[in-house]
Amino acid sequence: MRYSQFLIPTLREDPAEAEVVSHKLMLRSGMIRKLAAGIYSTLPLGERVIQKTAQVVREEMNRAGAMEVTLPFVQPAELWHESGRWNVYGKELLRLKDRHNREFCLGPTHEEVITDLVRGVVSSYKQLPVNLYQIHVKFRDEIRPRFGVMRAREFIMKDAYSFDVNEKGAEVSYKRMYEAYSRIFERLGLKFRPVEADSGPIGGNFSHEFMVLAETGEDMIVTCSECDYAANTEKAEIKKPEKVDGSKENLLEMNRVETPNMRTIEEVTGFLKTEAKKLIKTLVFSSSDGPLVALVRGDHEINEVKLKNLLACNELELAEENLIEELTKAPRGFAGPVGLKDVKIVADYGLIGGTNMLTGGNEKDVHIINVNFDRDFTVKEFADIRLAEKGDACPRCGKSLSITRGIEVGHIFKLGTKYSKAMNAVYLDEEGKSIEMVMGCYGIGVGRTVAAAIEQSHDKDGIIFPAAIAPFTVIVVPVNTSDKAQMHIAEKIYQEFRDKGVDAIIDDRDERAGIKFNDADMVGIPFRVTVGKFAVRENSVDVKIRKTGEVRKFAVNDVVSAVIECI
Repeated sequence: MRYSQFLIPTLREDPAEAEVVSHKLMLRSGMIRKLAAGIYSTLPLGERVIQKTAQVVREEMNRAGAMEVTLPFVQPAELWHESGRWNVYGKELLRLKDRHNREFCLGPTHEEVITDLVRGVVSSYKQLPVNLYQIHVKFRDEIRPRFGVMRAREFIMKDAYSFDVNEKGAEVSYKRMYEAYSRIFERLGLKFRPVEADSGPIGGNFSHEFMVLAETGEDMIVTCSECDYAANTEKAEIKKPEKVDGSKENLLEMNRVETPNMRTIEEVTGFLKTEAKKLIKTLVFSSSDGPLVALVRGDHEINEVKLKNLLACNELELAEENLIEELTKAPRGFAGPVGLKDVKIVADYGLIGGTNMLTGGNEKDVHIINVNFDRDFTVKEFADIRLAEKGDACPRCGKSLSITRGIEVGHIFKLGTKYSKAMNAVYLDEEGKSIEMVMGCYGIGVGRTVAAAIEQSHDKDGIIFPAAIAPFTVIVVPVNTSDKAQMHIAEKIYQEFRDKGVDAIIDDRDERAGIKFNDADMVGIPFRVTVGKFAVRENSVDVKIRKTGEVRKFAVNDVVSAVIECI
């Protein structure tokens, strides 16, 4: 490939619209261009990276025994009604009607479609297990698409779906996919970690996210310093305390105090000269099952995913001002559990054993001191409903937890019979009995993986691509294209790379050497072979290794084999 014939519209400055490193560099390197909010065109350079990434995914899925299919992007509403997700998935599901007024949606995922396909072609236990996958476009109408392809509305995804005769078989399929995903991200040259995760709107009872570790990652990962426990913050568990340290304080008399215009934890605790951990934070929620109140310690943060899962409700969100005032008779910031009636109250484990606590007084500009559980109010149950923090005890081994950042690039789920039961995807066993298939699903964001690779590995000059997904492995740069001797040597080296199966490009543009060097660094090509005056005078060329910045000299006749050894 010749640079002069390849469309690489690089930019010299960071685009104003770009917020994160990967978005900036994918635009600057000429990989993508924006069409609409969260919708991008992929240019030739970006397409090469996407296709290389997809090929690694495809090879490992095939190796794991999965079979590739292509499923329709436009899906009939009937299937979503059948699974029960049409009114549950949310506004991310883009709905539309055809000329006959029949309802459809653009596929954000394909559980319904694949289940419908398999129930129509698989009828016997002899045909199972089966694992089908595709690498295809998805569409999710994100409320705030951002970060380029990291959180786009239209994106390329590999999604696979396994069907087994029982839970034991499903465990085998899940493990096989877990191992395949580990191989994929190892081959892509990424630093990653599998973490336990919440299943979200996909459903199922168990899942793992595969996180690419990056300081700029938007996700927080909770990891143990001693054992292999790792989870995202939505899933990270906190054990119920086996005992409460310290002796129990004498219960003091509850007392109402004036706290004029003191709404925040910092304001209230500072005014009353107490610690945040002595305050009961009272949060009012509206849910599909009605209003409820959740209590956490003032120095902790509520985990809405845990709370929603605990209550097994379809919808949950912080209450609007009018509902708060209706329940508590006070504006936001002054709510408390004392005196609340006809509402479910759930408290976090961190409040177990708390005595003489501080709460809102359910009256404007009033708080209550010396509040105690059971004596002054009653909770329905204590549960793990807060976000894990650095220093919390590991739920597996009890050692200290730490927090790191990462980017989710893959997610695997044990679905069980959620979809097969709802959609009657059954097989006949050896005795002719009808049994529901046990399912799993497994996704990888292909474009998101590319963006994560950039977030993980870049510098001030641009992208540092792993060799496995770089648009080109080697770029040959003749310093002076008008020098016939230099061009002859450059062409010779370039052709030798090509003959040996190395993905190479020659920068044959009539540009200054500095511009060529900058562009090569910007687009992240792992090896740059510079053919200058010394190639003619001394038969030597320079090789720059993009990852380390190291420059080595090689004889013209040795450079191709030397670079191949380094790949």
